[in-house]
Amino acid sequence: MRYRVIHRTEYEYSDQANVCHNITHLAPRPDPRQNCASHYLSVVPPPAALEERIDHFGNKSCYFSIEKPHRGMVVTATSVVEVRGPAVPASPSTAAWASFADDLEAMPPAEAAEVRGFMMDSPMVPPFAELSDYARPSFETHAGLRDAALDLMGRIFRDYAYDPTFTTLATPLRDVVTHKRGVCQDFAHLAIGSLRAFGLAARYMSGYLETRPPEGKEKLVGADASHAWCSVFVPGQGWLDLDPTNNQVPDQRYILLGWGRDYSDVPPLKGVVFGGGTPKMTVAVDVEPLP
Repeated sequence: MRYRVIHRTEYEYSDQANVCHNITHLAPRPDPRQNCASHYLSVVPPPAALEERIDHFGNKSCYFSIEKPHRGMVVTATSVVEVRGPAVPASPSTAAWASFADDLEAMPPAEAAEVRGFMMDSPMVPPFAELSDYARPSFETHAGLRDAALDLMGRIFRDYAYDPTFTTLATPLRDVVTHKRGVCQDFAHLAIGSLRAFGLAARYMSGYLETRPPEGKEKLVGADASHAWCSVFVPGQGWLDLDPTNNQVPDQRYILLGWGRDYSDVPPLKGVVFGGGTPKMTVAVDVEPLP
């Protein structure tokens, strides 16, 4: 599948802003399952500095600054991406979650070190007892790592309500667990924390989901904005992507921007502004299938 993705973020300030510094993660990541044919980032007003970078996790990022008085800012990322879908393993995984630590010891040191980085706590996914308590039925029922992870994904989908009015980026994961409500970022964090609670490696995946549903299917939740899912490492097989918001393994409809320990590592756009008063932000995302 080929897509054109247009991600437009507009800020309006109640007062004059003097300087702002920003970092974006809006360029689709090169990956065996997808190829980014083109990517263009437009910033208005024109930035005084703009520099592309590769971050710690290998994602493409862009730093820019606006260094003159302005009352607003518009950042538009336009990308054309070809998605081939997830790699299909030659045979079902036999890896057991209980032997994960031993399996890591048998891996090449550099590869094992990279995986271990996603086993540790992170700013938006702290450890607390409710995570392991929630995940336990999936791991007690399934000895296989893949089966336990898939079961956990299905339970989150059934137990938690999608509610965009309940959380913001500042809402602690503990509140999501207490009230069983949230959005795709929250459910990805919940799955990540639950998997890490059992000693596994899990990472946060940032991207998009095709906005138009297949013929005869209902529209998928979270399709009109940035989307988020998670990925768990399965020894002998690699990373397995899971979307607890829609209870499915991501396919050709998913476009990857990048990954990190949690949302804080790969936000589409973040920055600081000096002045500006109260900002108003509007985000519009269009994912258009191409012939």
